[in-house]
Amino acid sequence: MRFVEEIVVDDFLPTFRSMLAEALRERGLTQSEVADLLGISQSAVSKYVHGDVERNAVLLDHRGLNELVERLAEGLADGDMSPVQALVETEILIRELEQGGLLATLHEEAVPELAEHGSEFAVHDPDSKLRTAERTLSSVRRGLQVLENTSGFATLIPAVGSNLAQVLPSGDSVEDVAAVPGRILDVKGRATIPGDPEYGVSEHVATVLLAARTAGSDHLAALNVRYDEDVVSALESAGHTTVEFDPEAGIETAVADALAEVPDADVLYQTGAMGVEPVVYLLGPDAVAVAERTRELL
Repeated sequence: MRFVEEIVVDDFLPTFRSMLAEALRERGLTQSEVADLLGISQSAVSKYVHGDVERNAVLLDHRGLNELVERLAEGLADGDMSPVQALVETEILIRELEQGGLLATLHEEAVPELAEHGSEFAVHDPDSKLRTAERTLSSVRRGLQVLENTSGFATLIPAVGSNLAQVLPSGDSVEDVAAVPGRILDVKGRATIPGDPEYGVSEHVATVLLAARTAGSDHLAALNVRYDEDVVSALESAGHTTVEFDPEAGIETAVADALAEVPDADVLYQTGAMGVEPVVYLLGPDAVAVAERTRELL
């Protein structure tokens, strides 16, 4: 009898740690710094970097794992990501690979009887509320990293500030929306993010996102940027569907009326009113996709 956790310990961890240690060393970190970030000894780092640890060839070639390692190495080396954030993102990938992914396949190879099992087999429940909540927070963090690394994004921030938000798939209230506490502001030409994403800290962008979902949109994420005609035109030229809503009506009513006319819209905008700044809202399947769309405007 062999558990999937043993596959993680014996195959995944040595391969993952060696890949991450190697990537961090390539970015100029010392063995001591790598050891501190990974929570392991310097001698272990030396073994990982010099190939003295057996690595799983299949995991080495896994695209998702390679992308994760590069993202973590970049964030940890630059100081834009904490070890805790890196741990959360790694845990999420492990759970995904356990549930019908590569780790599940390796587990079935180690225990052939699992593949022959007549009923549906799930080594972990990927739909637990805790994991879903962590995946959503992780998506917002990655989206914020995209915004920070997008040259010129600060020019898209409206006077009221921007926020990047993503709601839980079954969420229906502001408490179910992960976003930046406060707002993303333009400080001397640089987008400044005041803190890590949390649940229940966005009011306006969360309200627009929830209103869109109530009106039938299946998008889970939203980002607000400044309005002008060129921004809307650029989005339309990039293939997005835009619709204007009334800034003087209640958000839920205004968004519902707009989406009733254009149900497949993924861009909502209003052109302002007395005391109301004109704003564009980008909608998308997740925070990363929405953040990446800003590059179409620069």
